[in-house]
Amino acid sequence: MNLDLLQKVNYKLRILFLLISTATISSCRSHKELSKNTDKEKSAASIKIKTKYAHLLNVEEDKIDNMKLYTFINDWYGVPYKYGGKNKQGIDCSAFTIVLLKEVYNKDLTGTSSSISNGCKVISKNNLLEGDLVFFKIESDNISHIGVYLQNNKFVHASTKKGVMIDDLDEPYYKKYFFKGGRIKD
Repeated sequence: MNLDLLQKVNYKLRILFLLISTATISSCRSHKELSKNTDKEKSAASIKIKTKYAHLLNVEEDKIDNMKLYTFINDWYGVPYKYGGKNKQGIDCSAFTIVLLKEVYNKDLTGTSSSISNGCKVISKNNLLEGDLVFFKIESDNISHIGVYLQNNKFVHASTKKGVMIDDLDEPYYKKYFFKGGRIKD
């Protein structure tokens, strides 16, 4: 009788072992498939971002190579302007620039557009590189607006009317008020 009971227990243990093994293997497969799907989704998102920003900047897609920058811009694009705002509920131009520089380039800045300009080396408009800053004196003797240069004469900024967006330095409005380009001193 003891032998019969032992065989039943042994049989049940083998079944339990098989069930656990099957669940574990299937779980690993599901995790791998999920990982593959996540990679495919990231790749598709990157392609969409490259296409979108190549179009907005009027450049070839292979020129959109700083995916950290363009993903950041994409996440913030259209966030409304709010004077003194510092988050996605509303943000002003200097706060947007500060957040972008921190998140994308790991540079810590504080202050207003005017005070940020004091910590920059002056760069001519023709020598601006992606990540440089652009400063404007809008109906003022002081710097009152800031943006981040992208490429092909385009820059991203938090505009008072349309929030975070991309504009061209040669648009009449920005051409009129452009003051200088700047590169953060190391």
